[in-house]
Order: sequence, then structure tokens, then C-alpha cells
Amino acid sequence: MQVVVLGYEWQKSEWKEIPEGITWISDAGEFSTHTSADAFVDLAFEPEAERIALLRCLLPKPVLINSVSEPLAETDPGFIRFNGWNTFLSAPVWEAACSSEATKQKSEAIFALLHKTPEWLPDAPGFVTPRVVSVIINEAFLALDEGVSTKDEINTAMKLGTAYPYGPFEWGEKIGLKNIVGLLQKMSQTQPRYTPASLLVQEAFN
Repeated sequence: MQVVVLGYEWQKSEWKEIPEGITWISDAGEFSTHTSADAFVDLAFEPEAERIALLRCLLPKPVLINSVSEPLAETDPGFIRFNGWNTFLSAPVWEAACSSEATKQKSEAIFALLHKTPEWLPDAPGFVTPRVVSVIINEAFLALDEGVSTKDEINTAMKLGTAYPYGPFEWGEKIGLKNIVGLLQKMSQTQPRYTPASLLVQEAFN
């Protein structure tokens, strides 16, 4: 079995042990030169029309996309989406969603080859872990903006109090503040309580 994976160098490094049967590519256009592969994984997915059209041409073979914020209704119901944010990529379990039981069954062998176990969740923006982490990071920026404490103190308090691997500001930097803001904005379209803090938006785009 051959699986073609598109990703950045930092993603390749975070994965640490690349399983056998993986062909690593660095440009989306290279997918079209590997159409005989059994499955395709886009770790660097961007929800752009051209990218979606390119990946759609690879169906009905399994196409897995790193799409935390965009549900399948906004990309293609034939895809399988998963949480591949930085710091989560190396985890043995990936949060994932698909639109049918047949697609789910077809993907099991792919996840096994990748040495990952899928945790199937509803096809909603943010899955579970990114949603929770984004809210924590947002609250940390609200506290900082209100002068409750400093970044270092909040990071330390959260790590000691929750045993999380990173403080909220550290986590935000690793994931990418633009990713955090994008997810919060997506969720705030239906739930205003997810509106990103103004200081978070400011730091993400300045």
C-alpha cells in the first residue's frame, strides 16, 4: 500500500517516525504524479477552491485533509478531515470526521498504515481538543488584556494547575495564533461567546 503525504518540513519532523509505504511530497501539484497511490494525505491543506478541486480529482480513493476549522460541507463530503494542528500531529490518536460509514471503513487501513488511531467525531468546526484549547487561549488573552497577570505567570499557573504540556500563550505560538483566531471566528458565527479577544486578534495579525 502506498500513501502520498503532502506536508511541511516541521510537520515531517513532528511526526518523528515516518512509516514505511509513505511517499512525502512538498507541493500540491505533485499529487497528480502519484495517482496510482492508494490514498492521499494533505497536512498542509488550505480551503481554497483550486486546492479542493485538485484533491477532488483523487477521489474515490481516500483523501485525508488537515482541516480543523472547515467542516466537510465546506470542502467535499468525500474527504476525511482530521486535526493535524502543531503539537497534535505526533499524537497516536487523531480526531477525525467523515460523511459516511463506508468512507470510515475504507480509511481504517490508511490510519493503521500511518500508525494512527482515528477518534471519530461529529463533522463540526474545531472537533473537540482544538475547540477547548482555543477557548483556553482566548481566555488567557482576555485575562492579559484586563491586567490580571503576565504571560509568563499565566503560562506557569496553567501548566501547574492543569498539567497541560504548555501554557496558553506557549500553545498559541506553537499552533499559530492565526489558526486560533480562524477557528474562534468560525465558531462565533453561531455562538457569540467564541468571539476572539481583541488582543489575540491584534497579536495574530501584527
